[in-house]
Amino acid sequence: MPPADANNGLLGARAQAMKKPSAASSSEGRKAAATELAIAALSFLAGEEERLARFLALTGLGPQSLRAAAREPGFLRGVLDYVAGDESLLLAFANETGIDPVDVERARGALVERPGDTGAA
Repeated sequence: MPPADANNGLLGARAQAMKKPSAASSSEGRKAAATELAIAALSFLAGEEERLARFLALTGLGPQSLRAAAREPGFLRGVLDYVAGDESLLLAFANETGIDPVDVERARGALVERPGDTGAA
């Protein structure tokens, strides 16, 4: 695992990519950056037992089912929704990762499931 400073730099670069259309003009690039931010948010929640316990209680998930749930479409968006819904949690996450809290909202928007995104004709 990279040192915390390296991870913060990577998240900061991804957050910048979501802000600048020239750096990530494709929806795929924005979605990849948003996915990375959501995974960081999940890691943040898992990093403190009390935060994780509250998340699991509110979602109805158990520790054993968390991995399986994480593979489900929309789960990562739900993680960001959860973090964004609690201002103190959002600010703690932003502070720990060195991102702007607004980046969480941008990431939520990038992870919205839209009809036609499946590639089906």
